[in-house]
Amino acid sequence: MKPLYLLVLVSLVASGCVRTAAKTTPDAPPLDMPAPPAREMEPNDAETPQPVPLVSEPARSTPTRPRTAPREPAPRVEPTKPEPPKPEPPPAIEPVKPAEEPLKPPSTLQTTPATAEGEVERGIRASLTRATSALNSIDYRVLNAGAKTQYDTAKRWIRQADEAMRAKNLVMAKNLADKAVALAAQLGGK
Repeated sequence: MKPLYLLVLVSLVASGCVRTAAKTTPDAPPLDMPAPPAREMEPNDAETPQPVPLVSEPARSTPTRPRTAPREPAPRVEPTKPEPPKPEPPPAIEPVKPAEEPLKPPSTLQTTPATAEGEVERGIRASLTRATSALNSIDYRVLNAGAKTQYDTAKRWIRQADEAMRAKNLVMAKNLADKAVALAAQLGGK
């Protein structure tokens, strides 16, 4: 039974390959195209309008000044003599206020306790010393443009940290000193 099915299947497949020509549709008769419509042109009877002349500019005339009769001198009026000013009474003497005590300058806001302030300052000074010595060991002349900019930035941060130390702004001084140390270390490694 199997061989029979196989034989039928092979014959069906083989019968499709027997024809060599593809199926085509027969050519249809050509379509009848209508003739194009006749072109009808209407003559242009409208006349072109005449150009309108420009408006002429009015004649300029300079305004004449009205002539007035010469002025007659006004009669002189003698000024009246003003009365001498009356002396004003001296102002009442105000009692002398006692001198106010000068206000105390505002105290700086400290984020570190006063006892730890000395220790923080020593740490900042040590950082600034490390950054300065690292920058001094670098030959500025051999640096490229980007490295020179970083070198100048590190120097500026050291200067700003020192100013912040004098102003007792230890948080800013520590931040700037740490940045200067990091930048100097990067430049020294190149």
